[in-house]
Amino acid sequence: MYDFNLDDFKKTWQEQDVQSKYAASEISEMLHKKSRNYVKYIFWISLAEFLLFFCLGIFYIFQSESNSSFLELLRKLGVQETPELQQSFEKLYLSLKLVSLIITAYFVVQFYLNYKKIKVQDNLKLLILQIVKFRKTVNAFIFINIFLIFAFTGVLTGFVFHIFSEQNIALTHPKLIGFIVGLIFTTLLAIVLIWLYYKIVYGIIMRKLGRNLEELRKIEEE
Repeated sequence: MYDFNLDDFKKTWQEQDVQSKYAASEISEMLHKKSRNYVKYIFWISLAEFLLFFCLGIFYIFQSESNSSFLELLRKLGVQETPELQQSFEKLYLSLKLVSLIITAYFVVQFYLNYKKIKVQDNLKLLILQIVKFRKTVNAFIFINIFLIFAFTGVLTGFVFHIFSEQNIALTHPKLIGFIVGLIFTTLLAIVLIWLYYKIVYGIIMRKLGRNLEELRKIEEE
């Protein structure tokens, strides 16, 4: 009679080759499809942001009172409003909006081009490199938007100082100091809110894309 040994049976079962439910090529294809979708989501989100800012920009361009709040603030600081001052500020304000729109439009195009390249890319190694490049582009987009807030704040502060100097108003004016403190606080608050927005909206998608990237790298190593 055959002597059944449980330990030998377990050892034999553990040494058996376990067939994967999906082949590596099928897993790679699924990860490829998911990666394309994540890139597409970021493209559509960035496009929506661009259209939103573009529509707001057009709206304020045709609003004659769009700059009145800032000029009213300057008047409270003791600045005498002149046609030259109003014209200078309108040009500055328009320039800042155009710079913001141009940069956003540039990244929208880059996201789209990345999506097109990933969509048609079949080579696994090149796909991984393309995803890495896309992640770097997204990070650059986020940091440049944060930098723009610093830059715009600096430009507006410089403009106010220039007006004060031009109209011989003391730079130690208490209202000016209060304005600068308020501007710095508002800038920091805006940066925190924007960072949270990108962290939530873009961060969720980027984390999923990152996990796909790691899985694709494992398949490539195998």
